[in-house]
Amino acid sequence: MRILSVGEILWDVIGQSEHLGGAPLNFAAHAQRLGHEVFPISAVGDDKRGHRALELIRGLGISTEFIRVLPGKPTGLHALHQLDPQWVYYGTLFHTSSATLASTLRLLQVLPAAKRFYDVNLRENNWNLTAVEQLSSHSTVVKVNDWEAETLDASFDMEGEHDSIEGFTRRWADRFKSEIVCVTCGERGCSILRGGQFTQVPGFRIVIADTVGAGDAFAAGFVHGLSQGWDAQAIGRFANAVGAVVASKAGAIPEWSMEEVEAMLRAG
Repeated sequence: MRILSVGEILWDVIGQSEHLGGAPLNFAAHAQRLGHEVFPISAVGDDKRGHRALELIRGLGISTEFIRVLPGKPTGLHALHQLDPQWVYYGTLFHTSSATLASTLRLLQVLPAAKRFYDVNLRENNWNLTAVEQLSSHSTVVKVNDWEAETLDASFDMEGEHDSIEGFTRRWADRFKSEIVCVTCGERGCSILRGGQFTQVPGFRIVIADTVGAGDAFAAGFVHGLSQGWDAQAIGRFANAVGAVVASKAGAIPEWSMEEVEAMLRAG
């Protein structure tokens, strides 16, 4: 399956260590490991970190065809249209400016047949209601964590009882017409509203090494499950397992295998 992953490529600098990341890139790496062909749409600086990022991305087996080096020409929408992806993945951080939001909305217009996965992924002081509203309105699937669900419920002041995750998923689906709304709750698992049916899926108990990237791995597992035609319970369980395996390792894009995910599923 072909997937476009739209958004930021970042370096996390911790002391003397630097780690390549950014939610869309993390998602791309995990989806690639699940056997899908992923094309990030992003940009890097024309400097040592930018070129090193490209080398590492290629080392992950991910195409850099649509990652431009600044300054440079923008990605051509015609070329993207020829790519014929089944899914487009995007988040919020990349779309805090009106220019990038407009660019992604144009991208979605030229890819009307592609399904859209919106991983809300709020960052404090780096999001706005306009972007969330427009990106949600164009989504097939919306994924939030429990804190984001509570924050967005209050921000949009949606009518109804604000005392349950199920209530949030139904209000969100009703307002934005998303086919699927998923709320992740860490080790407690996830909740999924799909086709009007609400499903809760328990998580896996693990020794956590690093939670960075676990949500992005969950998203990759979720899209994989959808591509296989699984029901909500199977999708949630698989996505929980992928997220748990990644959280049990250090780093946002650690080495992991399908055998580890299958072992997690058997043990759970």
